[in-house]
Amino acid sequence: MPPDSSQLVLRSTRVVTPEGTRPASVTVAGGRITAVLPHDAEVPAGARLQDFGDDALLPGLVDTHVHVNDPGRSEWEGFWTATRAAAAGGVTTLLDMPLNSLPPTTTVDHLRVKQDVARSKAHVDTGFWGGAVPGNVAELRPLHDAGVFGFKCFLSPSGVEEFPELDAGQLEAALTEIASFGGLLIVHAEDPAHLSAAPQRAGGRYADFLASRPRAAENDAVALLVRLARQLDARVHVLHLSSADALPMIAEARREGVRLTVETCPHFLTLTAEEVPDGATEFKCCPPIRERENQDALWQGLADGVIDCVVSDHSPCTADLKTPDFRDAWGGISSLQLGLPAVWTEARRRGHSLDDVVRWMSGGPAALAGLAAKGAIAPGRDADFAVLAPEQTFTVDPAALHHRNRVTAYAGRTLHGVVRSSWLRGEQITDHSRPVRTSGRLIERNPA
Repeated sequence: MPPDSSQLVLRSTRVVTPEGTRPASVTVAGGRITAVLPHDAEVPAGARLQDFGDDALLPGLVDTHVHVNDPGRSEWEGFWTATRAAAAGGVTTLLDMPLNSLPPTTTVDHLRVKQDVARSKAHVDTGFWGGAVPGNVAELRPLHDAGVFGFKCFLSPSGVEEFPELDAGQLEAALTEIASFGGLLIVHAEDPAHLSAAPQRAGGRYADFLASRPRAAENDAVALLVRLARQLDARVHVLHLSSADALPMIAEARREGVRLTVETCPHFLTLTAEEVPDGATEFKCCPPIRERENQDALWQGLADGVIDCVVSDHSPCTADLKTPDFRDAWGGISSLQLGLPAVWTEARRRGHSLDDVVRWMSGGPAALAGLAAKGAIAPGRDADFAVLAPEQTFTVDPAALHHRNRVTAYAGRTLHGVVRSSWLRGEQITDHSRPVRTSGRLIERNPA
């Protein structure tokens, strides 16, 4: 290689590549990975060397399910705090959900408002989902052309009045339009009839809350999505799958060629209903954290490749909204900074490797969103990295988190995996969770 003072070489005995983890030297120029070389490859004249020893070099994580809530509910979160937390947790790319902000991302004008707010605050690369709500079918193609990565809808109430759910007819109309231009619909899949029929008891008993969001609500909603995706030859993604009962149906549909993908979340993989204390509404989310045997089946779904990716569904709020009453408290888990160590802690206990975690939390979400430059340490990809000390442990201290509101279900837990640093297009953006540079960009769906 010719001398190049802008070149960077990142070296580790554990570089996680698509071909497996191995000792390697990764060369970077112009913000892109140029080569993955043997560990002892000669460093080009004039290049800078960063040797991480035995710390693992991972591709930066891609989190396609983040509620930033900015503008409008920025006291809940915000682009400045959310993207700092993401970077501290090894996440170098995130996609913002279209609701909980005011305005919601349901028109191109609303998208531009959100982009204007985010542009100067992003510590990591940031893109946007659009929203499919009653009455905005005509807005879907313009939003697609404006660069959103797809469209989110709810089949049951979202929790905020400005983002209503779609009924069956509205869902089919929206999906027909989205399929006409090759777009992607991502769905909060809980059937409203099951939720209405389930007991809705006030109070602090977690068992009562769990009974109010039965597995059947998810299972029947997924069945509806399978039918419509098959009928319309449409791309559909199931958000935050909680009920493992739906996995056989999903697997069968995919064998038939139905274009259906599915995600789950760190809290479903690491927390169980049996351990949620009564009144501890920091554990409340919708769909809910379920029983241990259900969690085991979700892990099997990941191992079998039925579940495509693991993303945070980071959905924060102010502390006062986490009242002790499970019926009335805001439903959402704050985990953007903690997803990697949380998942790695449980994955290693179950015999999975860092290669698996990277596939679920980087490669899978990048593929879902069509982010061809993200998700892997390979020549031509963006030089986005997370440096992880896999064997080191830490105890979660809410005061050390960068989330605007430091309410977390992980408080006091001891986790494996300390993120030493994060890198975005060859520039270091954190050092031991402390931000050192703000170099995030707004990204759009690749028109190709």
